Amino acid sequence: MMASLLPARDPRVLVGMETSDDAGVFRVRADLCLVTTADLIAPVLDDPWRFGAVAAANSISDVYAMGGRPLTALNLCAFPAELHERAARDILAGAQAKVLEAGAVVIGGHTARNPELLFGLAVTGEVAPDAIWRNRGLRPGDALVLTKPVGTGLVINGRRQDLCTHDDVVRVADQMAMLNRAAAEVAARFAPHAVTDVTGFALLGHAFELAAASGCGVRLHAGRVPLYPRARELAEAGVSTRCTRENHAHLAPHVRGLEGLPEWQQAVLFDPQTSGGLLIAVDGDRADALLAALQGAGVDAAAAVGEAFAAPAPVIEVRP
Repeated sequence: MMASLLPARDPRVLVGMETSDDAGVFRVRADLCLVTTADLIAPVLDDPWRFGAVAAANSISDVYAMGGRPLTALNLCAFPAELHERAARDILAGAQAKVLEAGAVVIGGHTARNPELLFGLAVTGEVAPDAIWRNRGLRPGDALVLTKPVGTGLVINGRRQDLCTHDDVVRVADQMAMLNRAAAEVAARFAPHAVTDVTGFALLGHAFELAAASGCGVRLHAGRVPLYPRARELAEAGVSTRCTRENHAHLAPHVRGLEGLPEWQQAVLFDPQTSGGLLIAVDGDRADALLAALQGAGVDAAAAVGEAFAAPAPVIEVRP
């Protein structure tokens, strides 16, 4: 009965809420679509400017993951009443710098009082209808290339538990603030079959989204996954997050081979990421050339971390 009350799908919506894609896509004319997305995050370190930059890069990433080019951004501010004005200005300045680096502009925003500090952007970009990237389209034999290390959740929470230093977090935050622009521009030259960015659902979660959307299996080689400094050490020390546990509970039934990995390596694969890299699927015989091009463009951590294979049902197979 309720289904009959839902509006019919507008033909101008090329990517909507029905899928787990990274952003929505709306066709405004035959040769132009708008990519729209929004995201908010909690502070990742005690540095307002860097926090703003990381939050902006995190929000903008969804546009890159769809093959788009960012155009405009709106600041989304959920600020506690006690937040100092200087800190608020620094957050906005960090975000502004990152938006400008992306070639886009901030055109406004909205502020609401909230007990917990949250910040992010609503971002609009553009993409041609025939250049949209989706999280489906993965083919058996495709190679999966990851463009940033993983372990941000471990480092952020390690700092909160006084198990790592402010400088440790700054080193990771500087990479979190790195736009996925160069990675996306390089990937566009290699006709990717599927693309997503790795965020809160962890590497395993986003790999499974590719598998589920494409109707195949994904094999991940845990030993090839690039890690942030201190990530392994913190995982071995038992650092975890609520999202890590939720990711494990949700994904474990769809993952084969976990028992063959040490606990720290499992923790890394389930670790939620903030402003993670792109996960790019290309023809297997093009993976080496893609990696060389990425590294030539300054995407130094890029690594081939897995491949797709035919399977009767979506599944993730992990190997050491």
